[in-house]
Amino acid sequence: MLSKYEELLDEAAAENISVDENYPFKSNLKGLYIDQHIALSDRLETTAEKTCILTEELGHHYSSVGNILDTSDTGNAKQEHQTRMWSYDRLVGLHGLIDAYLHGCREFHETAEYLCVTEDELRNAVDNYRSKYGTCTQYCQYNIIFEPYLKIEERT
Repeated sequence: MLSKYEELLDEAAAENISVDENYPFKSNLKGLYIDQHIALSDRLETTAEKTCILTEELGHHYSSVGNILDTSDTGNAKQEHQTRMWSYDRLVGLHGLIDAYLHGCREFHETAEYLCVTEDELRNAVDNYRSKYGTCTQYCQYNIIFEPYLKIEERT
């Protein structure tokens, strides 16, 4: 069975995107997508980090147009936000939160490990879902409560 990271590498190959998994960026950049090429920083230490960055860069392939590095430009910032939301939905998603809950995950670190993402990525996803849905939302037969902390409960 392939890991999530390996599945993403296969997806990139199927899209004819080359992936350099150890690019020596001189800046703090963690990843970059340019014209069917993805570069991942050689400073990424865990598979979860690589998975998160590769997913976001694939998101740029699917949803970004042009050079959007200057996020002070509102159009670029909007594209970056759309890409991040795509990435959160792809890696975490409301279904992923519920699946992790059903597998006994109750803490952020457990959920992040179960979903093969970093804890920061999970927290960012939950923060964005809170912004999108408010303090809670319903998905399938579950209530997902975002405040004051993440809680999942079956609807009755």
